[in-house]
Amino acid sequence: MSKLEIKNLNMGYKNKVLDDLNLELDKGQIVGLVGPNGAGKSTLLRILAGLEKTYKGSVVIDGEEISYKTAEILSYQPDKFALSDKLSVKEVVRTYKKFFKDFDEEKFYRIYEEFKLPQGAKVKEMSKGMREKMQIALSLSRKAEIFLLDEPISGVDPSARKAIIQTILNNFEEDSLIILSTHLINQIEPLLDRVLFLSEGKISLNKTVDEIRSEENMSIEDYFTEVF
Repeated sequence: MSKLEIKNLNMGYKNKVLDDLNLELDKGQIVGLVGPNGAGKSTLLRILAGLEKTYKGSVVIDGEEISYKTAEILSYQPDKFALSDKLSVKEVVRTYKKFFKDFDEEKFYRIYEEFKLPQGAKVKEMSKGMREKMQIALSLSRKAEIFLLDEPISGVDPSARKAIIQTILNNFEEDSLIILSTHLINQIEPLLDRVLFLSEGKISLNKTVDEIRSEENMSIEDYFTEVF
């Protein structure tokens, strides 16, 4: 069975954010969810994370409709830090340990140190790039099966992007599924196994990176620019 199955997913009434969307994804791949602003990328990730309830259609993860059971095997990173920026990193870690039984504190601090982030810092003292690195460390330190990363490299400098991308690759498990949304296609292309192009609430393309390169003889970014 596919790790993730979506059937006839609709969100919104007059102005549909998602429009009769259908999708099946297996584990063992890193998937790029790309498309213009307002295409519905963040909404789709929030639905998968169980944070949006007003949709119509079916969303099944490991044979279960979205519920508290699916939330236990899913790690979601929103595009903005969800906790108070007044917290220290240690307080953030304590909060994660409280809410997520599968949170691996040792793994978090290993990734945190690999990023060379400041010890004892408060979130509000961190730059945008530092926050994104910390959030990646938090997300990847869950023993989850599906990871949803919403714009994890948006607004950070090239050095931070490179570090974040390499960390995602280094921590990817073959029995997991990573879906990350972005508009920075050229930056994440080396990371991806598959690309989903989302436009006007519909998936207009669902192909592996190798399929696009071999069939179209161009990079993902060039193909996206030319077709969409």
